[in-house]
This record gives sequence, C-alpha cells and structure tokens, in this order.
Amino acid sequence: MLDLLSPAQQDPILSLSLAYRDDPREHKMDLGIGVYRDSHGQTPIMQAVKAAQQSLAQSQQTKAYVGLAGNENFNQAMVDLLLKGTDAYDRCAAVQTPGASGALRMLADLMNLAKPVTTVWLTDPSYVNHKPVMEAAGLTVKFYPYFNRDTKMVDTDAMLNALSQAGADDVVLLHGCCHNPTGADISLKEWEAITELANRNGFTPFVDIAYQGFGDGVEEDARGLRILADNVEEMLIATSCSKSFGLYRERTGAAIVVGKSAKEAQNAKGRILQLARSTYTMPPDHGAAIVETILTDDALTKQWRDEIEAMNTRINALREGLTAALRDRTGDGYFDFIQHHRGMFSVLGLTGEQVATLRDKHGVYAVGDSRINIAGLAERHIDRLADALVDVTR
Repeated sequence: MLDLLSPAQQDPILSLSLAYRDDPREHKMDLGIGVYRDSHGQTPIMQAVKAAQQSLAQSQQTKAYVGLAGNENFNQAMVDLLLKGTDAYDRCAAVQTPGASGALRMLADLMNLAKPVTTVWLTDPSYVNHKPVMEAAGLTVKFYPYFNRDTKMVDTDAMLNALSQAGADDVVLLHGCCHNPTGADISLKEWEAITELANRNGFTPFVDIAYQGFGDGVEEDARGLRILADNVEEMLIATSCSKSFGLYRERTGAAIVVGKSAKEAQNAKGRILQLARSTYTMPPDHGAAIVETILTDDALTKQWRDEIEAMNTRINALREGLTAALRDRTGDGYFDFIQHHRGMFSVLGLTGEQVATLRDKHGVYAVGDSRINIAGLAERHIDRLADALVDVTR
C-alpha cells in the first residue's frame, strides 16, 4: 500500500525554516516563519502566561478529559473578547479547537454538512492554509480580488465588485485584522460595505481573526468583525490564541457560530461536536486553561493587555524604522506601504528571482510571494535589511 504514495510537496513556509536552519552564515535573517520575536530574536513567554501557568500548577487537580467542546469557560471568554456588547452575543455558540486551523476545518466541515454546494470565497492572496483546508472538507474555493500589487494596498473597487456577485450558496472569508500574508487591511467603511452586500445578496460572512491586538489594539482589531455581528443574521468565526497569547505550540483556538437564534447556534454547535468526535475527539487542555485563567482574572487580563500593547507598539515602530531607512536610501516613498500595513506581515511585491537573491546573496529568508515577517525583525538588522531590499530592487 505505502509504495503507491508519491512524495508530498513541501510546505512553502515550513520548508523555509529548514533551509534557514541549515544555512551556516552568521548574518542570516529569518523573516519567513510567522512568529513574534523580541529584539534578541527570541519568542518570549508572556509574563501573564507564566503567572497563569503557575496558578494552574498549584490549583489543577486532574488531567481527566474535559469533553468534546473543550474548556467551556475558555469558550465563553473568547466569545466575550470578540462579541460582548454586539447583537450577536446572545445568539452564538463556541467550541474550543486545536488552533485556528482546527476551527477552520470544523467550520468547513459544518458548511459541507449544511450545504454541500457551498463555495468559499478567499482573498487573493490568502493565508496559505485556507484553500487546502476548505478543499479537504469538500468545498469549492473561489478567489476575489483583494491586494493591489501596484499600490500594495487593498483594491477596494475590485473587491467590492467581485463580492457583489456572491450569493446565497456562498461564504465569504474575511481576515478580521492584520491580513495574512499582505498586511493590508480593509477599512471600517469597507466592512460596512461588505455587511450591506451580505444582507442584500445572502452570502454568509466567515471571519478568521488570528492576530487580535497586533494591528491597532485588542478592541480596535475587532471593530470590523463587530460591525458584521451587529448587522447580519448568520456568521462564522475562527479565532486563535497562538499570536495574541504567544501560545503557538499549545494549539489553542475556537470556532464560533452566530445563528438567527440561540437555538440555531446551539444546534450548529452540536453538529460541530459530532464532527470533532470523528476527527480529533477533543482539543488539548493546557493552552485553553491558561487563556481562561488570564481572561477571568482582572489583574492578569490587564497584564496581558499591557504586554500585547507593548508588542504591537514595537511592531509598528519596526515598520516605521524600516520605512525610514528605505526612504533614506531610495530618496522616494516607494516602500511607504510598509508603514501603512498592519500586523506581523507585509508582501513587498518582489519577483521570485528577487526573493531568491535576498536569500542567496544577503541571507534574508522571505516566503516566495515576498511576504516578510516584520515581527521577526530585530532593530539591529533594520539597516542591513534596507540595504538588501535596495540592492535587489534598484
């Protein structure tokens, strides 16, 4: 049987980290893999997370199963973080999942179960795992224009024109904030326009929010999602704690469904639990217990918010510093879009050959579509990165 299998294609991002690891050059720079790093190049554990872990070590009395839905206090805390105060708050339900990718898959399976003819519309480009997850669930995938490769910002007219063609058999996937991979976010005015289209044409919005707090702030980054939640009858949400809480390896996420009524939402939750039983059964506990501990303790919540605000401030300072360094070298504003992007990433608009030159000549590792991880950049490397970018583009 196994001899019938052909070799799997390597993941374009994860394979990049292997090439970086094997590169012997001391000055190499990993801007590929999507993790936050501090000025020392480390991915730190938040102090609020450490405090929560210490509390759990003292108070937790068992490692017995927690159930198909995972940690229900965590589920409620995530609903509170995203939807409290919205019209959708009393007609939603949440399930803990193994990371946001687990949430994507569970919601994709739910879509297929409810309406197998569903087409999921993704931004062009989108997170590398969106398409394979949706297709693995048996759904049709279609892309809508999003990123203007000349301006390096959102192509608003093309996006809204395309989405005006989506109808009742369609689901439109939106990035809640900090668009991956481009860094170009839609404005609140554009959220309102998409909400109007959803109500007029009948498509279901699906918000993937994996970077809350890494754009303009914890509350600010949820504003677009909340515009939808206040105005549409149904929506789907996948959320992650990997970046916002630094819990990458703990695989902590949630799938949230908003229905026309609380009964509909609970019915959908029950079907997700059936789907979970036949895949992973139940999610890991530790990360969710940490997040529950933080978000149900006022002091820890404040500490967490202060920490993520400091991380966000640093990322935006890196954007400003890199933009200024490039302006000094080019004498123009060609790279100014970097400062206007939000979140961890920016797509630079380089060719595949230029990306390869960055890697081979300068030891700068970027994803093939020229996505770089601003949150992986150290302050001391800004000038060297600017020099490398000017070299490959000018």
